[in-house]
Amino acid sequence: MEIKYNSAYPSIDDLKKQARRKIPRFAFEYLDGGCNEDVNLYKNTAELRQVELKPYYLDNYSAPDMRTALFGHVYDAPFGVAPVGLQGLIWPGAPEILARAAFDHNIPFILSTVSTSSIETIGEITEGRAWFQLYHPAEPEIRDSVIKRAAAANYPVLVLLCDVPAFGFRPRDIRNGLAMPPRMTAKNIWQIMGRPEWALRTLFHGQPEFATMKPYMPKGLNMKRLGLFMNKTFSGRLNAERIKPIRDMWKGKIVLKGVASEEDTEMALSLGLDGIIVSNHGGRQLDAGQSTIKTLPPIVEKYKGKLTIMMDSGVRSGPDVARVLASGADFAFMGRSFMYGVAALGKDGGNHTISILKAQLKQVMEQVCCAKVSDLPKHII
Repeated sequence: MEIKYNSAYPSIDDLKKQARRKIPRFAFEYLDGGCNEDVNLYKNTAELRQVELKPYYLDNYSAPDMRTALFGHVYDAPFGVAPVGLQGLIWPGAPEILARAAFDHNIPFILSTVSTSSIETIGEITEGRAWFQLYHPAEPEIRDSVIKRAAAANYPVLVLLCDVPAFGFRPRDIRNGLAMPPRMTAKNIWQIMGRPEWALRTLFHGQPEFATMKPYMPKGLNMKRLGLFMNKTFSGRLNAERIKPIRDMWKGKIVLKGVASEEDTEMALSLGLDGIIVSNHGGRQLDAGQSTIKTLPPIVEKYKGKLTIMMDSGVRSGPDVARVLASGADFAFMGRSFMYGVAALGKDGGNHTISILKAQLKQVMEQVCCAKVSDLPKHII
């Protein structure tokens, strides 16, 4: 697809600033914030940007090729859309907008169990190319039903989330009433009144809901009971005993997301999983943990070639993608960057953001004289 974007917003930071102006404060802080004091949120990007690349200007060099083979499919770029919960709270129809843009640009889109579009809707939009991220349900019957729905919609990759054994302590969301159970405060209502376009589009689109989980919810839940239901339904702690029946049931590829140690990587390999996403949930779960770019190198050194190694958390731009790949990862995912784009530009935000990232990555590869993304590790300093 042709790289074409709105020149008024040529960077992710421009989109972030516009998103802040377009959506209520509680929605922006839900998207933008981390846990506790945001230490790991900032470390993720700051330490990633300490990675430096070396150019080889006099080498023989051909035009850069960003295509990347992953799980039997050749994508047009080495990055994808990470799963984000409650996307429709940020902007009405956000998961559908991003899934369609990802399909058009031939990059992967991962749907979260707790996003605001259903497995079936996203499967149809992407013609069976989306990936599905599973928050592990406490009841085997719900787990099996959700997995069967993803298989029926032809999702090729199942992503198991392992880094939410407990909900993160997020002060912004607690102040804004977006913890579980959620509550709508007078302050939030005032913020909505100050964002009339968001309010009208949300009114037209309908209140965001957990679309994939809707078939399993009792009807007529108020906000408090919804929170209690969600807390009861999900059991985020994964272990070998919980993963084995999923591996037996799922015939496609399985990826473990939230890996932050060599030990968990070894477990994923021993259970026959196909890949991992090195991640700390965007700095939203453990403030005292390492940044993802610090966690990545020892995993790459020991497990490169044994399973597919991907990374998210702290990745914001095309140069950041280059840094991740130069550090040895096979692929990168981003969540906030794409959501800033949709919050800023609505239905055009997905295509715009992907186009920016492609243009930025292409420029980095041209500048360091790197013909293939798989060659980026040769340029790391």
